[in-house]
Amino acid sequence: MLMRSRYFFLLIFFFCLSLKVSGQKALVIHGVVSKKLSGERISQVLIRNLRSKDLMMSDELGWFTVNAAIGDTLLFTKTEYTDQKIVIINGSDMPVYMQPVIQLATVTIKGETKKQEINDVMADYRKQGTFYDGKPPVLSFLSSPLTGLYELFGTTPGQAKRFKAYSKNELEYAEVKRRYTVTLVKRVTSAPDTVAKKFMEYYTPTYEDLKAMSDYDLIKEIKKSYQYYDENKNSLDLEHLNAPVLEKKEEKQKP
Repeated sequence: MLMRSRYFFLLIFFFCLSLKVSGQKALVIHGVVSKKLSGERISQVLIRNLRSKDLMMSDELGWFTVNAAIGDTLLFTKTEYTDQKIVIINGSDMPVYMQPVIQLATVTIKGETKKQEINDVMADYRKQGTFYDGKPPVLSFLSSPLTGLYELFGTTPGQAKRFKAYSKNELEYAEVKRRYTVTLVKRVTSAPDTVAKKFMEYYTPTYEDLKAMSDYDLIKEIKKSYQYYDENKNSLDLEHLNAPVLEKKEEKQKP
């Protein structure tokens, strides 16, 4: 009877040990984040593994990939949505549904996106006869000489050309602001609001940088840049990094 009890406890011990080992096996979890009830995909959801502290983000279509182990807990967060925690129980694909935060007071904003506004302005220029945004093709002189000359020397074409250059910069700036936000920096770095804003004055990726970055690359770059900033923020180099360049006054020559 005593031997049977020993065998029984040993069996339970090895069974629990095998569960623990299998629970620590690394898995690659794929999934998609959607809005509850409507099923609309949610982009730029931050996904944190509470055990490993790894941080990922869902893409523009709501898809995500994260490294985890059975038993790990994933925390899904996004502004205007209720946080969602999910425990990994197997390696199968993971559908995640997030509940929008209920707004007590709804404010209706009448307006259009910046891109729509810019397109409307350019359409107005075309209605005024600015057909080529100030850049007439060579063949336009053959088909319509007056239109071609107007496009080259008219006042409105010049304004349209300048506006087009301005609108390009505005759209690029808006895209940077859309992807690189205070909320994202705070969650990646765990920095308070004031520190996050100060860091963003030191480091902000350019539009060209962001074009080449996935969301995962952006998170890695924020982590790396913030670590350097945090370690060197009191140094003279960083203090004067964004200081205005002062013109050196010419010394008066001695008689």
